[in-house]
Formats: sequence, C-alpha cells, structure tokens
Amino acid sequence: MERRFQRQLTVLKGYAALAADRRGERPLRLRQEDLPEREGPETLAAVWYGRAAEALNLSQPAVSKHIQALEAQYGAKLFDYSGRRLSRTRAGELLEQYASTLRYNEEKLIAAMHARPETLLRIGATKSIGDYILLPEIRRFLSAPGNRLTFLVDNTARLLSQLEAGELDFAVLDGIFDKARYDSFRVRMEPYIGVCARSHPFAGREVLLDELFRERLILREEGSGTRNILERELAQQGYGPSAFADFAVVSSFKLITELTAEGFGVSFLYAAVVGDDPRFGRFSCPPLTGAHELNAVFLKHTDAGALARRFLGRMEG
Repeated sequence: MERRFQRQLTVLKGYAALAADRRGERPLRLRQEDLPEREGPETLAAVWYGRAAEALNLSQPAVSKHIQALEAQYGAKLFDYSGRRLSRTRAGELLEQYASTLRYNEEKLIAAMHARPETLLRIGATKSIGDYILLPEIRRFLSAPGNRLTFLVDNTARLLSQLEAGELDFAVLDGIFDKARYDSFRVRMEPYIGVCARSHPFAGREVLLDELFRERLILREEGSGTRNILERELAQQGYGPSAFADFAVVSSFKLITELTAEGFGVSFLYAAVVGDDPRFGRFSCPPLTGAHELNAVFLKHTDAGALARRFLGRMEG
C-alpha cells in the first residue's frame, strides 16, 4: 500500500472513531464550551480536527489535509457536521470498511510472501464462548503439526475494535453486532437461561417478570454480549436493569457463578457457563430466555471466512 495513502487511511479511522460513542451506537456531540464563536460546517470541522489531532498525536492541519485529500480523491463527503455532531456519511462508512479490509489483506499478503510451513490463526471470542465452548476446537487445531494460535478472550465491543484494527482474523461472538458492516455466519444456537442457587424458589420454574424484578440481578459489564442480549430483551418489554430491586455489575464469570450459587442474586447466562453443575438452579423467563446465535464475524472481502469455517467446521449449523 502506498505510504501516503496508508497514512490517510490511518487518519480516517482515527477521525471516524470520534463519530461513535464507546459502544459504537451514537455520534458524539460537542459540548457548549467546545463550540466556536461562529458555528458552521467549516468551523465545527476544525474543532473535530483538533480532537482527532490530539488522539492521533498529529497536528490539526495534518489531520484536515488527510481528510480533505480523501474527500477530493473520491469526490464525496466522508463526514457530516450537522447538529454539532460528527457522523459518517454512507461514503465515509464504505471507505472505513475498505481501509480495514485493505490493511488486513496487505498483512496476509506479506505473510504469504514470507511463507513458513505453518498456519497462524488470530482468533477472538467472547468470554462465554472462549472459556466454555471452544476448547475442543482449540485442541483439534493445536494437535496438527505447524499450527500456531493467538486466542484472545474479551467482550464483544473490544473484540470488534481489534477486528477493525486487523489484529484478529475473526471473532466468535454471542452478542449483538452490525451485520451490514461485517461478514458472518452462524456457528450454532446456544440456550440462554436464568440461573439461581439450587435452593432458590425460581429453580426449575417459569418465572414472571414481576417476580423476577424483586431479585438482585448480577450481570456483566457494558460491552459484554451476554449483557447486551439481556438489555435488548428487557428494552423490548419497556424495562432496563434498573427495574430489578438491585443489580451488581461483575466482569468475571467465575465471580458471577460463585455469587449466584451462594444466593446473592440471579443471573442470565449461556447454558454452557454452568453446564451440569449441581449447585445451580435453572429457570425460564420468556421472553428474556431462549436460544441465541453464536456467530463467526470477520471483515468483508477477505479470506477470513474460509479460515473461520475450517476452524469451526464441526460446530457450524
């Protein structure tokens, strides 16, 4: 990739990162104290260029020069500044996706040109999947001579960020992601259940929402796929975690399961996390519980899908 173009794409991705909040859902809005005396597209753009320059450790003129050069090259506006917000245009979204794909394919090309008799896979997985579901596939892959593996376990939001940065070949997710932005295929359906202590009155029952909300909810941190699914299902009923009598945020499955087994609250987890452990009771609470997709997710227009299918082939369906 030509170096100047590579720098432009790096600046583009850094600038585009300001166009979404930390959960990648909404554009950020300038605070009143950040606004220039005279508002307009050019003056607002200058403020955003300044923010990007700080994040990228570049000068403001360098950032504006790179963005303007890309807009001139493609003959399209890449960002919109209306309503004091920075948001990507459709052209900006397409170019950002292309930048991620280009970087990934270039790295794979360089690796192929210096080929060694081995296969390196860089895989990400959410905690439910990485810690409780994929061990047989990892064993099978590492049993073959010459196979090398980098396996990262993290929450959905951070895995998608690493995927965009070209640090992963693919990620296996249980959470919500933009299916228009990435290529993907369903690996399998996994039961999503209510979990409580074995002696809890909910054990073995179907529970109503009114009953459920009298309990303490133990849930994962923001950005977790397990939490995103629960919040989505609650939101469809007009509720959020605050509907519960109390809730505790815990990022460790080990702590969540220990606290739940000891009766400190209830949780919603994939069935694989608790398995057949006799310390737990299981309950259903439609529509919060049910089966959800586990998906292999990768950048568009790359060969990563073929890598994912070879690694996960026995699970797919």
